[in-house]
Amino acid sequence: MNLLAIDASTEACSVALNFEGKQFTQFDLCPQSHSLLLLPMIDEVLKQANVTLAQLDGLVFGRGPGSFTGVRIGIGVAQGLAFSSDLPVYGVSTLQAMAQQAFEEHGKSDVLSGIDARMSEIYLAHFNADDAGLMQSIKDEIVIKPALAQEHLAVSQPLYCVGTAWQAYQEALAPMQQNAGQPDVLFPHAKYMLKIGEQAFNDGKSVSAEHAQPVYVRDTVSWKKLPGRE
Repeated sequence: MNLLAIDASTEACSVALNFEGKQFTQFDLCPQSHSLLLLPMIDEVLKQANVTLAQLDGLVFGRGPGSFTGVRIGIGVAQGLAFSSDLPVYGVSTLQAMAQQAFEEHGKSDVLSGIDARMSEIYLAHFNADDAGLMQSIKDEIVIKPALAQEHLAVSQPLYCVGTAWQAYQEALAPMQQNAGQPDVLFPHAKYMLKIGEQAFNDGKSVSAEHAQPVYVRDTVSWKKLPGRE
């Protein structure tokens, strides 16, 4: 299928286009600059492929978890583009996208994905590859204290790990990590959302733009009340 994928859910911003069997990608580490860079990156891959949005079958977006602001930027851009060209959309988990990259680039079929969620917590999920070569979650994605992660997932041996969580909370998470040190895959890349998105489109799981929804995992943000404030 001819699909455009975008992601702005973490410090990374990425765009990937699959058109008639060819891929065109853009990737940049740009904390707090996603709103400035995302549309130019999209424009660039469309120019490289010499196509317009109207020639595509749909849009794929990173639905989270990740930065609340980044996730909203990505979904907002996806909705705007989809509305303008009457295209269906599908949201892909950022944790799943990193696990998919580990499978496609490094041949790892059993992967732990973790993102630093701040406030001494991590977004976490365990993935296995299915017969179609797509990484599927074993349990629902969670936000959890690093010290509780191993017990929750019931991981009996170290596994291949991806994401920023493993550096941020190295001491607490080290017993779960097979690939010691900084993971090869730190951030989600829209390129690895394309295959997941294509299968979802083929399965009839795409939705219209107005039904695109973020998945924050953390529903509320804890904050310290200022003196005298409710």
